[in-house]
Amino acid sequence: MLRERTQAVTGCSLLRYKTLKFFKRIIYILGVNVKMENEKLLAKNLFDYSRTIAKPLLETVDYPWEALPKISEFIIELGKTLDPEIYEQRGENVWVAKSAKVFDSAYLGGPLIICEDAEIRQCAFIRGNAIVGRGAVVGNSTELKNSILFDGVQTPHYNYIGDSILGYKSHTGAGVITSNLKSDKSLVTVLCDGDKVDTNVKKFGAMLGDHVEVGCNSVLNPGSVIGRNTNIYPLSFVRGYVPENSIYKRLGEVAEKIE
Repeated sequence: MLRERTQAVTGCSLLRYKTLKFFKRIIYILGVNVKMENEKLLAKNLFDYSRTIAKPLLETVDYPWEALPKISEFIIELGKTLDPEIYEQRGENVWVAKSAKVFDSAYLGGPLIICEDAEIRQCAFIRGNAIVGRGAVVGNSTELKNSILFDGVQTPHYNYIGDSILGYKSHTGAGVITSNLKSDKSLVTVLCDGDKVDTNVKKFGAMLGDHVEVGCNSVLNPGSVIGRNTNIYPLSFVRGYVPENSIYKRLGEVAEKIE
């Protein structure tokens, strides 16, 4: 009896899966523009919005990569409203909190907001369209562009962070790269649960959920989305969605954490 019930449940699950794939195929053939929502990839399921000055921007989007083309305009408008008792303007569309520590050798390109108690270390290269959160670290020789670093983020050593969003207290080890452009320059897709989710953007590095740890010299390929509280092994080659609360060892191998 138990075996028959198990077979019945398995058969129903397989039927639902095939039905879903069939309708997706029909939608593709007909060219109907229907948004196939994937809960795992939603910005609200990756980030705590209260941990960033960019909260008003992120609340306007469903998926985090939808915020990337809007970062520049958002910074310019928000910068005009910042408290001059807390922030000072350093050049065109560059606002730096007075409590932030910025080394003389760092390059600050606008539009840019550096929040309170952040640290911009020697030879950091910020190319613009960037938000550096409260207490965040942009390390020596790290390059940053068109990205949002939530509060407490650390990118401390020789990192490239481009067209990316890094959640609260996420950390990238030395030499971690967010590859943000495909070799054929085509639009980026996110691979999740066997489906390819269209992003409609050409430049898209990585979305790191809150408390993500990325090991040294790892490469996050275009369209990488890492769920909350996940650890990425050093020297990893990452593509697509990596589940929250997991340990990523290598491409195609994810081991759940032991609580």
